[in-house]
Amino acid sequence: MSDYLKSYPNEKGYFGEYGGSFVPPELQVEMDKITNAYYSISKSHEFISELRSIRKHFQGRPTPTYFCRNLSNITGGRIYLKREDLNHTGAHKLNHCMGEGLLAKYMGKKRLIAETGAGQHGVALATAAAYFGLECEIHMGEVDIAKEHPNVIRMKLLGAEVIPVTHGLKTLKEAVDSAFDAYLKDPVNTIYCIGSVVGPHPFPMMVRDFQHVVGVEAREQFLEMTGELPDTVAACVGGGSNSIGIFSGFLEDEAVRLVGVEPAGRSTKIGDHAASLTYGTPGVMHGFKSYMLQNEKGEPEPVYSIASGLDYPGSGPEHCMLHDLKRVDYTVADDEECLDAFYTLSKVEGIIPALESAHAVAYAMKFAKEFPRKSILVNLSGRGDKDIDFIVENYGFRQ
Repeated sequence: MSDYLKSYPNEKGYFGEYGGSFVPPELQVEMDKITNAYYSISKSHEFISELRSIRKHFQGRPTPTYFCRNLSNITGGRIYLKREDLNHTGAHKLNHCMGEGLLAKYMGKKRLIAETGAGQHGVALATAAAYFGLECEIHMGEVDIAKEHPNVIRMKLLGAEVIPVTHGLKTLKEAVDSAFDAYLKDPVNTIYCIGSVVGPHPFPMMVRDFQHVVGVEAREQFLEMTGELPDTVAACVGGGSNSIGIFSGFLEDEAVRLVGVEPAGRSTKIGDHAASLTYGTPGVMHGFKSYMLQNEKGEPEPVYSIASGLDYPGSGPEHCMLHDLKRVDYTVADDEECLDAFYTLSKVEGIIPALESAHAVAYAMKFAKEFPRKSILVNLSGRGDKDIDFIVENYGFRQ
């Protein structure tokens, strides 16, 4: 894994056999422009200095690593959290949105456009647009609009136009379709800021690189706190931006086990989960090749997760490669395990996690019980403010 970040993806955007760019020729012209701009602009001293200043003075980075003393006492083991919930806007998403927004400014773009599921990416991109003085358009499925009402309000307050998506299952996959269609109408003045490590090249690489800061900070902080590296690092995986961000800091540490936690939802039936790495097969969707939940025709199957940010029928191509290389172990947590982690972390640590992040916390709780002498670091990718209305309405207050 030496020099990993410089080795992957290759020049055509492939992580092993996954990734690439499967888009119409006219759109490929725009993808090439973004790729060239990324390599020429984002590596410059001016860009890096400005982004570092933004992260420190606007985002509030570095975010801390925190030892969960109370939760560890209950479960055993040593559970630590990388507190991305304390990043400005409440999630890791701002890490790549500010990077993409800064790139858009350098490229002379006038509008940012994107999809969102749980709304955290939408809020982060609306924040970036406000900061850089750009227009912003967010496409969001009607189902997710209803579930994540607080984030819809935040996006509108930040000046973004929220476009309800009313076709299909009205969730994240359809929001991506809608945003792509809108982007194709004016790619000259617009940049599509994909919300995860998915999509055609260069987006899986760009988002990974902008999220790498999470892994760099977490590794340094854990070493400073404990004098050693964690035994295991875990994060939830939908598209996979928060997980690839923290994993990237530890990929070359072979003694550190990396675990990605997918949403098992309600059952193993198609339409009841969104665990594409666990149950999917290789296919092409939204301009890239990855593990997908698909039918015999290669069309995406319906997916579900209690966490809106995880209900996507594919995963990032880098995750697919790491899965095949067996460098990352991918497992699942179901809705009930997620809810138990959500309530437990809230009550014993005073930290309300996003439902997405609660999947990883659920795994950490099981890990700590099984390995009481080992340490586990969880990327707490977001806070649960956005989820509380949905949780209380549907599940009440658990003792």
